[in-house]
Parts: sequence; structure tokens; C-alpha cells
Amino acid sequence: MDRVLHLGPLVLPWMLLVLLGAWQLGTMVHERLAARRGLTGGPHGWRLPLVALIAARLGFVLRYADLYASASVAVLDIRDGGWSPWAGLGAALLYVALLWLRRSPWRQSATAGLATFAGVWLLGWGVLQATAPREQAALPSWQGVALDARTVALPELKGQPVVVNLWASWCPPCRREMPVMLQAREAQSPQSQVRFLWVNQGEPPETVARFAAQQRLPAADVLLDSAGQLGSALGHKALPTTLFYDRQGRLAAVRVGELSAATLAQHIALISGHSAP
Repeated sequence: MDRVLHLGPLVLPWMLLVLLGAWQLGTMVHERLAARRGLTGGPHGWRLPLVALIAARLGFVLRYADLYASASVAVLDIRDGGWSPWAGLGAALLYVALLWLRRSPWRQSATAGLATFAGVWLLGWGVLQATAPREQAALPSWQGVALDARTVALPELKGQPVVVNLWASWCPPCRREMPVMLQAREAQSPQSQVRFLWVNQGEPPETVARFAAQQRLPAADVLLDSAGQLGSALGHKALPTTLFYDRQGRLAAVRVGELSAATLAQHIALISGHSAP
């Protein structure tokens, strides 16, 4: 589950901060050991992380190749958060192995830098896992009125996977991800039965209704939250934010920021019990 640090309007995932810190420490170790051997930092200080970054992205893209095929430019849009960390680490290990095979003078310093990075990254991941709440958050005790005038109570949806999207019509990434979510809703198999809910934050009903009609969102699944109560109660004021609840009503994942078709499929597979492609 994504855990984030809120700095006013800025929202930063903790794992991203851990990753950046690990990279900085690994680079520092590499450069200092190289200097002790009378070497400059060399090109490996930037080549190694670049190779790992590209491999991590390609690993994720290949896993969801069919979803990226229809929008190839999305491969370059890393804002969707689609990464395969183990593919990146594997590429980094292969890179260092090639340095040893070629007897590169930087092989020892690069290895030490990679080991530092991996150690800090895994330690940070372990700390985040250890400090995570023991019990997963449940569907909140909140209810809203849909555009079809029906009342939807979130706790009553327990028994089926639920995707809750917090959005506003003035939010560009919210607008961009709407077609992706609507397509996923329409394309899901009968076995999945994932309920998609678009909970508008802080806008008047007429604005929400007009935007929903333009986007062809189902009226029964667009909920009004003019006071933004749900986002405040959940501690997520950044938009868009999407929360994924499993069949037991437990919060399985949170995605702060825009979703691509691939990252959405990844999270839906998590809550529906079906393996991702």
C-alpha cells in the first residue's frame, strides 16, 4: 500500500523518498571508494542507476504490454507509478557483473555502491512494512447521494471489491484518468464484479452532473461530497486519490496521483483475487 508524506499541498510517497536516499548514499559510497583508488567517479555513477531505472520501467511495461500497445506514448509517462523494482535490481546486478568480467577499475566501488543502495532500500521497505497498521483500514462509515438520487453507504458494499476515486472537475489528472477507469469498469469480467465509485470532492451538484454527463459516467456511481468530508476523514486531500478495497472491505492499496490503464489493472488484480497478466 502506498504511504505518503503530506507537506502542505505536496504529497510524496515514502518509498520514493527511501529510493532517492538510497541512491544518494550508494552514489556517495561509490565515488569515495573510487577516489581512494585514485579514480574519478567515472560514468558508472549515473549509468548504473539509469540502466536500473529503464529496466524497472520496461519490466512493468512488458508485464502489461497489451495495455500499453494501444497508447505507446504512455510508456514514457512515468507519472503513473508503474515500476518493476526487482527487474531494476536484476539489471543493476547484471551491470556490476559485466564490470567484473571486464576487470573494470571501478568494479569494486560500483559493487559497494550498489550494495549500499540495495541495503538502504530493503531496510527502508522493511521499516515501512513493520510500522504499517496491523489491521487494514475498513470501508469508512460514510454515505453519499449519487447523481441518480440514491443513497450509497460504503459499509454496505462489503462483499465485493470496491474502487473509490476522489476527484474534482478542475483537476487535470482527474479528468485524464476518467476514461481509463470507465473503460476498466466496462471491460471487467463478470467474475470480478468490482464496484467503481467516483466521489466528487467539494463541488456543487450541477457542476458534477454536467461533467459526469460529458464523461458518460454512470449516474448511480457518481457520489456528491460537497464538503469534502470523505477525503478529510481518510486523510487524503490530494486529488486524484484512488482507494482499493477487497471483498472483505479492507483497504488493500492507495494510489495518490494519476492512474494509467496498467497501474489500474495492477491494483484491480490485487483486490479482485485475479492474477495480473
